[in-house]
Amino acid sequence: MAELIKLYEENPNPRDIKRVVDVLKKGGLVIYPTDTVYGLGCDITNNKALEKLARIKGVKLDKANWSFICHDLSNLSDYTKQIESTTFKVLKKALPGPYTFILPGSKSLPSVFKKKKQVGIRVPDNNITLELVRALGNPIVSTSIRDEDEILEYTTDPGLILEKWDKLVDVVVDGGYGDNQASTILDFTNGEVEVVREGKGSLGILK
Repeated sequence: MAELIKLYEENPNPRDIKRVVDVLKKGGLVIYPTDTVYGLGCDITNNKALEKLARIKGVKLDKANWSFICHDLSNLSDYTKQIESTTFKVLKKALPGPYTFILPGSKSLPSVFKKKKQVGIRVPDNNITLELVRALGNPIVSTSIRDEDEILEYTTDPGLILEKWDKLVDVVVDGGYGDNQASTILDFTNGEVEVVREGKGSLGILK
């Protein structure tokens, strides 16, 4: 059964942050709030956790298109190839924020992602998320728990999220009601920006 841990965005309790991070480090799956919808994620360095995440989502691990949730852009070169200065300026302008940036993957990606030519980078504007990633020391690999076809109450209410995911994950972080709108996805892998999905993030950052 999953444990429900309450965290407040304004001042997340370091002890409770550590409890969640300890679960991640042991290969656990965690549902947590972001600046958009609630996310489901695990430690990027834990292959068993990544395989479990793939099974739950019904995808092959090497084919999964998940986001790497980062604390900031300081270790971007660990996961992406060198990007153009104009692209980096857009990232600096937009992040933290409700965007997913698809960028060319680097050769130093973790072994399970070696075949990926592109990766999705997220730095959510949510202090709970950022503190979890900072304390973990590396990205959380994340996917949305939102149903793509329907906007349903259980995707925003932590109590209902716990009921649905109780036997599948180890921790549900209660950070209050989540948003119904997913992140805006921008693809920078082909030289020009492509809007893959227009979500919560404004396209004004591209001007």
